[in-house]
Amino acid sequence: MEHNSRPPYSRDRGGPQQRRYPVKPKKPALDPSERLIIGLQPVREALRVHGASLHRVIVEQSESPTLEALARFATERGAKLERAPRADLDRYAERHQGVVAFAAPLAMHAFEPGDLGPTALVLALDELEDPQNFGAILRSAVALGADCILWPENHSAPLSPATFRASAGAVEHAKLCRVPSLTSALDAAREAGVQVIGLDMGGEQELGALDLKGPVLLVVGAEGKGLRKPVKQRCTSLARLPMKGPIGSLNASVAAALSLYEILRQRA
Repeated sequence: MEHNSRPPYSRDRGGPQQRRYPVKPKKPALDPSERLIIGLQPVREALRVHGASLHRVIVEQSESPTLEALARFATERGAKLERAPRADLDRYAERHQGVVAFAAPLAMHAFEPGDLGPTALVLALDELEDPQNFGAILRSAVALGADCILWPENHSAPLSPATFRASAGAVEHAKLCRVPSLTSALDAAREAGVQVIGLDMGGEQELGALDLKGPVLLVVGAEGKGLRKPVKQRCTSLARLPMKGPIGSLNASVAAALSLYEILRQRA
């Protein structure tokens, strides 16, 4: 039987059938002087922290009580509120939950180890490149009392809408320190008397066995590869989390949260 490789023909047009694929709306270009925030909780926290200084908040035209409550909150905080159909919000992001906001870029702070107090807690990320993990770690760091979050300029996750969303808005409360060189920052911390602890599954002792009541800088490694060798060499201690099950390692964000909790527990 001869195989007919010619495309099917339309009965009404007499020509090849045209397949139609949905065309994604082109994302509008963002002004370099602003950042995009998407999702209910991230926008709510941005409103709580920045209020009227937000550039604008766009809420979907909807009868949703949740969106109406957010619109009222935006008005109460003095933010510029706009209403738009869902299709307009879809141009900015797919998972916007009916609301987007525009704000000034996040402030970056200089890392000054000499200014840290006697119970300072700093969290450093060694080339963590996954936005979801980065955002989740930011949320844990803010919730568990980290004074600042430190990471290198290169080979790190961007401060993107995905990161803001994963942090559930916690990024708005965080003190962010992006440094040219993480190893240089760790050297400066050690010289200032800060205990630099690298979280490593091959660490000689468990984290809970260390005295964590003084100033601590905790370093968490990247997904899969862990801490780089030059970073390990700058640590005063390499510590591991206790493991009793068949799994030998944890997701970076989970490991960071458990470690921060242990530090908080010792200081309670």
